[in-house]
This record gives sequence, C-alpha cells and structure tokens, in this order.
Amino acid sequence: MGSELADILDAAAQGRFPAPDGGITVVPQPSSRDAGVVAFTAHSVIFTDEDPLWVRRTLAALDCDALAAAMNPAFLSALLDRTRRSMDTIDLLTVASPLAGEPQLKLEETAGADHPRQVRARKRRDDLRVWAADGGLVILGRGVAGRWETAIEVDEGHRHRGLGRALATAARHLVPDGQPVWAQQAAGNARSVRAFQAAGFRPVGAEALLLDP
Repeated sequence: MGSELADILDAAAQGRFPAPDGGITVVPQPSSRDAGVVAFTAHSVIFTDEDPLWVRRTLAALDCDALAAAMNPAFLSALLDRTRRSMDTIDLLTVASPLAGEPQLKLEETAGADHPRQVRARKRRDDLRVWAADGGLVILGRGVAGRWETAIEVDEGHRHRGLGRALATAARHLVPDGQPVWAQQAAGNARSVRAFQAAGFRPVGAEALLLDP
C-alpha cells in the first residue's frame, strides 16, 4: 500500500503488532482524505499531517491513563478542532484473511449508488464495488492507506437469519488479489460485531477516523 501506516496495518493483519510499550507512534497521513487514530494493545498510532510535537504535547497534558490518551475525548476533540474535521464514532477494527473460491451466497454485482450505505461508502473508499443479495448488500472498496474494507447491510425484514454472517463471509471470497479484508464495527453494535466475528474477522484494535470537512 506504500506508506508508514500501510506497513503497520499490513503487519497487524498478519498478527504482528506494535510493541505493547504504552507508546505513541505518529505517522503522516497516507492520503489527504485519511487521518485518525488506531489504538492497538498498549500502543496507539496517530496518522495526521499535523505537527507531531503538538500531538505529543496535547497528549501529555491530558489528565487520564496514558494508555487511553490517544482515544480520550479531550484529545480527539482537540485534534478535530485543529484539523477542522469531524468523526462519527470510535469503531472496533477487525480483519480477516481471504477465502478461495466463490461465495456460497447468491450475489449480483450492481453499479447503483442509491442506498445510503453506498453513498456514504463512496465518500470514504476508492474502487468501490457493490453486490446485492436477497435482503442485503456487500460493499468492498479501498479505504485507509489503500486497505480493502468491507461493509454490509441487512434489510430489517431479513435480520436474525444469519444473513449478516453470510454477507461478511462473502466479502472474504470477493476481496481481490489475495489481500486481507478489513471491517469496522461500532462498539455498541453488538449484532454487527457478532456477525463479523462469526465470519472469521479478528479484532485488532480500535479506530477513530477523522472525516474530511
């Protein structure tokens, strides 16, 4: 993927994480679009083009557990103000290896962009592809640092039938070039967390993604 953040993410996808030393790593943004924080176990990575000295001074001034500083609301608010960006929530960051062969779920690729999740995805990902199933969607695109990311949507009338797990599993078959596939779930969305973990996605950390103005 070709950036310092990409190298960190590639290693994490293979189970190699930053040292759990309580440290902070500040790296440049991999693109003008993508900025934010990834918190691994006892080590956080902040990807921003802001002055690293400002980042470290702001973190040091917080009255909180140093291990939680990069995800502390006070720091995130300061970073949002300085960058004039916005954010939705702190997500659970998960990853899965690709699976060979075709998905077992019947899917049809579509070029439409009328679904709200598709519209949102086009603002955050490149090379977007969308597949429709009976009662749901699978979305794949290149997100942070060029990684392949997936999102799924299950229609209300098709919930509680295992479709979310099947859609997330399908993404592992659809990801190109034998690459790992990443997914974010809001920590409070227990239904989504369960579906992705049942499909073989492994938690690797937490992510706060700062959105363009």
